[in-house]
Amino acid sequence: MTSSDPEVTTRERWLDARRELHRCTKLEHYRQRMGWVFPWYSSLGSDFNYDFHGTLDAAVAPVEYNYKDQAELEQMNPAWQGWSGEEHGVSAFLRRGERIFHTYSGYARSTDMLLGTYHWLDLTALGRQEDREPQPRRGDDPFMSWLRGHDEYEPDVITGATTPD
Repeated sequence: MTSSDPEVTTRERWLDARRELHRCTKLEHYRQRMGWVFPWYSSLGSDFNYDFHGTLDAAVAPVEYNYKDQAELEQMNPAWQGWSGEEHGVSAFLRRGERIFHTYSGYARSTDMLLGTYHWLDLTALGRQEDREPQPRRGDDPFMSWLRGHDEYEPDVITGATTPD
């Protein structure tokens, strides 16, 4: 994405989007449908996303993603120039009494370990079928478009009567 992309606008729009996610009834309905009972927390109203480099906005904090600063990111890919928005990452913490320790952060491909499906795909002959792979029909679809909730598969595919496209 670039800063001229209509989906990427001002910091205020990003904050509004995060607020909307926090109170999104559609997301809450999905959570209930999946049967997820663990507590959910939001970074709304904090600097967490900037401190741990999930939200990138040079007007708020120095840009760093995947342990690379703005110059390194732009050298890898010029599309990073002037870009701001949300990226994914994961952080782990340890609490001892009232003290909290940051023990791990991972970004980009280092978050794969949390999605066990990738481990199985890596064992198969066709692998992940990502767009960087040269074979025909690999990566033609949007990123992770194959991912579905447990109740979103066609009954005939689940039973093995047919195969997915």
